[in-house]
Amino acid sequence: MVQLYNLHPFGSQQVVPCKLEPERFCGGGRDALFVAAGCKVEAFAVAGQGLCQPRCAFSTLGRVLRLAYSEAGDYLVAIEEKNKATFLRAYVNWRSKRTENSRVCIRMVGHDVEPPFSETFRDQMSIVEMPLSEAPLCISCCPVKGDLLVGCTNKLVLFSLKYQIINEEFSILDFERSLIIHIDNITPVEISFCIGYVAVMSDLEVLILKLESDPKNGESVNHHPRKINNPVKLSEDISNETLQLESDDFVICQKPMELLGEKSKQSGISVTLESTGLADEKIKYFHVQHLLYRRFAPDISSCVLSDDIKLHSLQLLPIYQTGFLTSERKNSSQEKELLSLFCFFSLPHVGYLYMVVKSVELMSVYQYPEKSQQAVLTPQFLHVITRYVPVTCWLLSHLFLLASLLFLSNNLQCYTVRCSAAAAREEDPYVDTTLKACPPVSMDVCALRIQLFIGLKAICHFKNHVILLTKADPETIPERRESPKRLLSGKGTSVNLKTPPVAEAGWNLYIVNTISPVQLYKEMVDYSNTYKTAKTQGCIHLLSEAHLLVRAALMDASQLEPGEKAELLEAFKESCGHLGDCYSRLDTQYSHLALPYYKMSGLSMAEVLARVDWAVEDGLQKYERGLIFYINHSLYENLDEELSEELAAKVVQMFYVAEPKQLPHILCSPSMKNIDTLTAISYLRKLDTPGFSSVLVTLTKAAMALKMRDLDMHRNEMKSHSEMKLVCGFILEPRLLIQQRKGQIVPTEFAVHLKETQPGLLVASVLGLQKNNKIGIEEADSFFKVLCGKDEDTIPQLLVDFWEAQLVACLPDVVLQELFFKLTSQYIWRLSKRQPPDTTPLRTSEDLINTCSHYGLISPWVNVLLSSESLADKNYMEDLSKLQSLICGPSFDIASIIPFLEPLSEDTVAGLSVHVLCHTRLEEYERCIDRLLERCPEAVIPYANHELKEENRTLWWKKLLPELCQRIKCGGEKYQLYLSSLKEILSVVAVELQLRDFLNVLPEDGTAAFFLPYLLYCSRKKSLT
Repeated sequence: MVQLYNLHPFGSQQVVPCKLEPERFCGGGRDALFVAAGCKVEAFAVAGQGLCQPRCAFSTLGRVLRLAYSEAGDYLVAIEEKNKATFLRAYVNWRSKRTENSRVCIRMVGHDVEPPFSETFRDQMSIVEMPLSEAPLCISCCPVKGDLLVGCTNKLVLFSLKYQIINEEFSILDFERSLIIHIDNITPVEISFCIGYVAVMSDLEVLILKLESDPKNGESVNHHPRKINNPVKLSEDISNETLQLESDDFVICQKPMELLGEKSKQSGISVTLESTGLADEKIKYFHVQHLLYRRFAPDISSCVLSDDIKLHSLQLLPIYQTGFLTSERKNSSQEKELLSLFCFFSLPHVGYLYMVVKSVELMSVYQYPEKSQQAVLTPQFLHVITRYVPVTCWLLSHLFLLASLLFLSNNLQCYTVRCSAAAAREEDPYVDTTLKACPPVSMDVCALRIQLFIGLKAICHFKNHVILLTKADPETIPERRESPKRLLSGKGTSVNLKTPPVAEAGWNLYIVNTISPVQLYKEMVDYSNTYKTAKTQGCIHLLSEAHLLVRAALMDASQLEPGEKAELLEAFKESCGHLGDCYSRLDTQYSHLALPYYKMSGLSMAEVLARVDWAVEDGLQKYERGLIFYINHSLYENLDEELSEELAAKVVQMFYVAEPKQLPHILCSPSMKNIDTLTAISYLRKLDTPGFSSVLVTLTKAAMALKMRDLDMHRNEMKSHSEMKLVCGFILEPRLLIQQRKGQIVPTEFAVHLKETQPGLLVASVLGLQKNNKIGIEEADSFFKVLCGKDEDTIPQLLVDFWEAQLVACLPDVVLQELFFKLTSQYIWRLSKRQPPDTTPLRTSEDLINTCSHYGLISPWVNVLLSSESLADKNYMEDLSKLQSLICGPSFDIASIIPFLEPLSEDTVAGLSVHVLCHTRLEEYERCIDRLLERCPEAVIPYANHELKEENRTLWWKKLLPELCQRIKCGGEKYQLYLSSLKEILSVVAVELQLRDFLNVLPEDGTAAFFLPYLLYCSRKKSLT
């Protein structure tokens, strides 16, 4: 379906001062227009507002059949006819042509230029002759690289643009015939070429190919002249059947067909590549990827001649990466990266627009009200020349037919296109999310204008101009010829309709300026106001068209004037605001789009609310889903915007009417800071408790009571639910405790109050938030630091309590070793500094050992070691016990903590116990024994009993026994301690060893009387057993 509006996309028009009636014309980059007439081409300079002045003229070899311009390389190429022979010529350096009689250099393609003549090319135009073995039928230039593709019967020839470097300061443009694409069973009428994409069109067929440069598929290029094989069997069969069945009374029409992607290989058209360069040169294209094949059949239902049912206006339209609304902007305006590619072609009464990059997809179908003659596609519009032809059956009276033909007329129709909508989705992955939106590609296209013209013949487009050729003479109605392939069978006499010859009539070539996108956008917005009161889809449709118009203009940045971009960006934001208004006020299935459009508009929440109509109809206030969705999401996103008391009250009223279940969540938003607490509590009390989360309503009322400084009400609300339910309530709405402002974590007044009165509930609640992915690990740490007023380097006790709670809870996403490191670092720091915790710890070491598997039982010998000195400080002992318990636990990586033990000196018993525990876990028993014998001999035997077992049992007689004997010899203050320890060791060794082994480990200079009892026990041990 095509929507029809009566807008004014066309502005002023200027007449091109041509001397002869134009036969072919085309645009030349940003500032030139080429017009071919007879054996001459005139170039015109086109300034702003379409002002057109003659620039230069040059002669051609013959009549120009096809004309094309390439901005890359700045050259003009033409197919010319002379004496029934066709020639392909490129006109290079044409801007140096001052006068028509200026010298021109003619050279053959690919020939090296001799040095004496090279300098003359700097200031004169060159004509490059490109001979072909077959007559050229059509041409196309790549808009990005400037390569030239030439269509011939059953093949396409690719000329690559290159430069011959004469010296460091000068090079000349040249071409190299690099590839021949053999295409069987299709004769190109029009072709289009863009960065390896090739579109070929015959009368009723369209084929789109992609020349691949990656040889991954292994289809090699033929380097030798191609032998023509037999046509594909499918096509041969069809052709044979056609020849057999055709007669004077029948025309065989092939079945319409559309094949996408790899299926298009089944079209029966054979495609083969032949490289025409040297075999050792770098091959640019290796194989062909088939993208689309479409075949049409003549429509015989309208009783018109089949010769009139032909395709026309084939075009590939590239759209380049711009990044105008994303963070990825191009550094150089000259650099072009293909973003999307679109292909357009048309039948007389319907046009087709396909997207062919990444996936092949039919985007839009254009149904023309009249028969089309020619069309041209731009990133913003589709311009179509149409002609009114009355549908009159050939069997009607010739008088009616003649009367109908007298009223033939031409129209220039301007349609919208969806190229920018498709390209936006390719460029920005955030489109179609809650962040960004764009009107859908599938949206119905519309005709902005149907402008009547007299005698329209041809059209082309460049920059912001439409070039039109008109001829005002009444056309001669051709005599109807009798054909063996007529559509209607019959032996009746045909009617010959002729028009008497007339004198050659006048003609004009116009440059019609399209008005600026901003001006047309404003007209579309004004037009859309007629739909607002009716609340229909028409308003959304027209505003979406206006939005796409501005978006397309921004994506086509090369056509923008210096000050135009800022104006377009402002219009873009304004259009987003208008679309946000529509989706917020109209009850549609796409109401959720109000959110991304309002975000893209840059409007604040207060500005959006100011656009809302708060009027009450029939005593009931109705709020549409789109507005509710936008406000709800905006309040959830912690925007750095505080609503006024009046607007906050309106928002509360809105949600109480439309979404009462969301009311507690809405009141917890930082944007609702200025809400009157009495108003909020009155609405909360109106909520039906059975239908809502009662604990969430309770916590919200408790938060409002704190804000009012009503502590009694706050306590009563908190007592109405168990602590576990309160934790669940905080999980449902984290903003009761934690808010973000300007990207920073901010504890609420409720959190501050819980820190003083119920710290355990606070820690449990934050732990629940982390467990349910409502807060991250670093955010939680930052929250407790800010809550306790500590800087980044100071760790409050409440955060240590939280870390311990994490270990107890065994959260799956917590990295254990990182958590161990945090806790041990804090324990060590406080022990080394003798720094007590700033608040009373929530858990003792005994609680942690009993409830958490990561805290292990402390070795018994540690208590013996610690009893040797008095440690009266309870907090100090708690930190030491927790550290020792962590080290004794099964999960702790001891090696990672050794470098951080340095602040904890071994000179203290506490430090010694930690060091010995760590080295024991690392199985450095001999080192630990030395330290204990030196510092606390009474702990050696408990240590050995607990640690020296199984394979480490030998250390009793290999390490402990000789070490104690040596120390006893030296005497000293600890002589008696050493002696008692030696007796216990001998008792153990006597049990473990045989008599001979026992004798071997005893010192040779020892007193026999001292060791004799142990020897006797060892000797009697065997007889006893």
